[in-house]
Amino acid sequence: MTILSVRTRFRAYQLESAGSSFSYASGNRFVLIEGRYCDGNEDSIKQELGICGFDHITTLHITSWDQDHCSPKQLEKILDEFKPQTIQYPGYLPHTDCGKESLKIIENYKRNRAKARVVAVTPRYIESLDTASNYGYNNIMYWPKEIDSETANNNSTVKQFRSGSFNVLSLGDVESTQISAYLRRARTINSEVDVMIMAHHGADNGFTTSAFLKAVRPTLAIATSNFGNQFDHPKPEIRELLHKHDVRLFTTKTGDVIVSSLGNHTGQFEVVNLKAGSTAVSSRYVGHARKSLYLRNNEDTLRDRRTKHNRGPRH
Repeated sequence: MTILSVRTRFRAYQLESAGSSFSYASGNRFVLIEGRYCDGNEDSIKQELGICGFDHITTLHITSWDQDHCSPKQLEKILDEFKPQTIQYPGYLPHTDCGKESLKIIENYKRNRAKARVVAVTPRYIESLDTASNYGYNNIMYWPKEIDSETANNNSTVKQFRSGSFNVLSLGDVESTQISAYLRRARTINSEVDVMIMAHHGADNGFTTSAFLKAVRPTLAIATSNFGNQFDHPKPEIRELLHKHDVRLFTTKTGDVIVSSLGNHTGQFEVVNLKAGSTAVSSRYVGHARKSLYLRNNEDTLRDRRTKHNRGPRH
């Protein structure tokens, strides 16, 4: 695998109410993560589409049926306005009225748009996918591998977006320590994550452990909260863990967080935390994608081997 040049942007949107909303644009793909589209993020999503050169969403990816991840009225508005080519929705049966209504809206969209690819992310679906290679550019679905009938949060979709020049790990609302242990052992997770969307908005629920952060070593963590941050996300205990493991924390409390590729779009990226309702920057950081460092070192090693091999006899 060689390094690819892919213009990439990730954005975490500030909402006026509790919840999550993100986008990941890479090459010819624009993924909206979560079914939220309201006064808080509507203009920003339209702006982001324009910046990335899109007039539609290629994929709508929903991690959970909870209303803070997918609001029926907002979902309907997304489908009507942007008509995504692909929808990836939770593979467990919703138990709330909000979730049930959202599922009906998606099923109706599927019936009316024959060309749309509408996928329930079930354990069987994940099992059917090809095995991913390390340090590649294919997105990976990790969870659910099984359905938890007791705790719906543990059925959230876990996916790593790798199609761009930097990687983003989306964890939904998972809270199981066992799921955390399973994921941290995955080579593609513990060696490639640049941006980690914190599980359950950064709640101290058993998933985000010292062992997980030590193994995964994300460059930065994103926690979503509205300006009021009434749920105190992320929790102080989680902030301490992030600091202990040298993981930079960015939250949407002050405004949107934008990560964008720089230069020739092969690995260097910039993170800016905007001030609410403006283009002013409250904080900034520049980093380098982990897979690009590996691939560049690998290319240099192979080049050195070829050079040595072509030097002729050695005495």
